[in-house]
Amino acid sequence: KVVTIAKSKKFRDNHGKVLLEGHRLIKDALEAGAVPQTLFFSTVGHLKLLPEAEIKRASLVKVKFEDIKTWSDLVTPQGLLGIFSKPDPAKMSYPAAQLSSSLPLLLICDNIRDPGNLGTILRSAAGAGCEKVLLTKGCVDPWEPKVLRAGMGAHFRVPIITNLDWEAVPTNLPAGIQVCVADNHDPDAPGSAVSVPGRAGRAGSASHSPKAPVKSNPKAALEHEDEEGAAGIPELAAQHYYKDWARAPVAMVIGGETHGLSPAALRLAASTGGKRLIIPVVPGVDSLNSAIAAGIVLFEGKRQLLWRHKQEDGRQKLP
Repeated sequence: KVVTIAKSKKFRDNHGKVLLEGHRLIKDALEAGAVPQTLFFSTVGHLKLLPEAEIKRASLVKVKFEDIKTWSDLVTPQGLLGIFSKPDPAKMSYPAAQLSSSLPLLLICDNIRDPGNLGTILRSAAGAGCEKVLLTKGCVDPWEPKVLRAGMGAHFRVPIITNLDWEAVPTNLPAGIQVCVADNHDPDAPGSAVSVPGRAGRAGSASHSPKAPVKSNPKAALEHEDEEGAAGIPELAAQHYYKDWARAPVAMVIGGETHGLSPAALRLAASTGGKRLIIPVVPGVDSLNSAIAAGIVLFEGKRQLLWRHKQEDGRQKLP
């Protein structure tokens, strides 16, 4: 009953617990300092694959493999499940290799509702060396089992700040940051329609969600806007994603599959002098998958930041 209930968001929110499955995910969680409460295993051999000192902190419950098959969401269960306290990013011990490869590159997810997409995006963020990932309200719960599976351990490699109002986003960003948004719409493509900022391509299309305009300082409190509609959506300078844009620190906003970027995201970008980064696609192709768009832009951001760092290092070595 506990395992079944643990799959629900209501349980996770009310009890502050998450359900993890499989050796890799549980091992990553333990090594990152996540607190185990109960581990269910079908054979003692499963426990031998985990750090001994850490599993002593949990209640160990031996169960039939048939039971785990019933509880599991996996096609081929491994015979190991764990209930953990919901991890606090501020208390986690992320891998040394991850920390040493971290870049002043942040990701903001805006209305990413597909679990597989969010998990894949988190995996890309960890792979690119993102410093932090911010999830706004409207995104799927990152501790949902499908997100965990698609993330492949990314939850324990990069800090994930969840359930943020747009008013709270600037307070989680470094001072002086530039915020850019990803877009699939290329206004220069043959046969393309007149560009309306943020209204083309799901990876970067705007929806008329509640407004939250920002002042010129991204750390400033967001003001209330009296009227709804496109009038409050700012014009952003647009350029192709492979041109120079990644100046440290920088944040990238990826919009969701259905509604795309919210007007609040566009206003935040405009307030920081950010840009709309165009991912050109063949005319007639509606848009890229949000996870694919995130991977393309994050790794290009990484390339640019590393190149800039190398150039600055070279200048410093000159007499």
